[in-house]
Amino acid sequence: MSDLVRRPTEHAALRAACRSARPLPPVPALMAALLDANARGDREGVIICAHRAVRAAAPEVGES
Repeated sequence: MSDLVRRPTEHAALRAACRSARPLPPVPALMAALLDANARGDREGVIICAHRAVRAAAPEVGES
């Protein structure tokens, strides 16, 4: 059985990615994606698009 070998920079890269801001697409684009996912019957896509649309429209939701 082989053990997972982590690179020294891997942990630092993951921490930096967690700290970086990720701008959300505009709400109209997210709503279009939501409608498209719904039309295709993609339940997971509907959930993801709906959550991202809410976060883009009201950034204070879910923040402490």
